[in-house]
Amino acid sequence: MAKKEEKKDAVEVVTRNRKAFHEYEILDKIEAGLVLVGTEVKSLRAGHAILDGAFARLDDGELWLFNCEIPEYEMGNRFNHKPKRQRKLLLHRREIAKFVGKASERGFTLVPLQIYFKRGRAKVELAVGRGKQLHDKRESKKKQDAKREIQRATRNRGRE
Repeated sequence: MAKKEEKKDAVEVVTRNRKAFHEYEILDKIEAGLVLVGTEVKSLRAGHAILDGAFARLDDGELWLFNCEIPEYEMGNRFNHKPKRQRKLLLHRREIAKFVGKASERGFTLVPLQIYFKRGRAKVELAVGRGKQLHDKRESKKKQDAKREIQRATRNRGRE
């Protein structure tokens, strides 16, 4: 019985936005539901989605996801979806007010980090991010390289 519950709560990641961590300084995260049509769900289940260049925006009190490409389902017929259409995100009004308030400041944006299935429902992990300048990217790259070197040294230390 415990295995069924574990499997039920498991998160099945479809795609991640790796560029987001390089391009933006991530400040806050939130999970939002994603409104999809039938063939989009089938395409996501097959593992097809592209988040590069995607962003979210508030429009008439509703949150929308732009530039997220979910390719057409190969087995779909004439009722197939448009790959780059706008998709509505599902959040409570309080969450939208709190989260988008942070993102509405100058220099901040809403960036999708990943799309995944949780309990059979499609979800998007959104983040408030501030764009990095070139010198910020270099600094974070140096920190990442130093961290990797430390891990490598500590791993090899036990073998000697």
